[in-house]
Amino acid sequence: MRNKDNPVLVSLVETLMKTQKPIWRKVAYELSRPRRQKVEVNLSKLDDYADEDVTVLVPGKVLGAGMVSKKITVAAFSFSGSAKRIISEMGGKALTIESLHKSNPDGRGIVILK
Repeated sequence: MRNKDNPVLVSLVETLMKTQKPIWRKVAYELSRPRRQKVEVNLSKLDDYADEDVTVLVPGKVLGAGMVSKKITVAAFSFSGSAKRIISEMGGKALTIESLHKSNPDGRGIVILK
């Protein structure tokens, strides 16, 4: 993590690595990868794989390509402006990983999508 310039990212990875739950350690690992291996997921992929009763966690950025046809809850490190707008227009929620970790420290009902 010494090579990372984003202090928010460094703090989040350090916080997640301190937890004992494997799901949060996996997210910390994915977030600490090199920039060229970062996860970017389009809304069309979220629509294909996400169910309404689970929270989808993207260890990277959610992009606004595609449409969402259902109400979904998505947590990610960052969102494009159009992705956040489209998710909220469909009645869904766009959360940060930090807020999801605070509200659900056990990691139940979360699916990682990359």
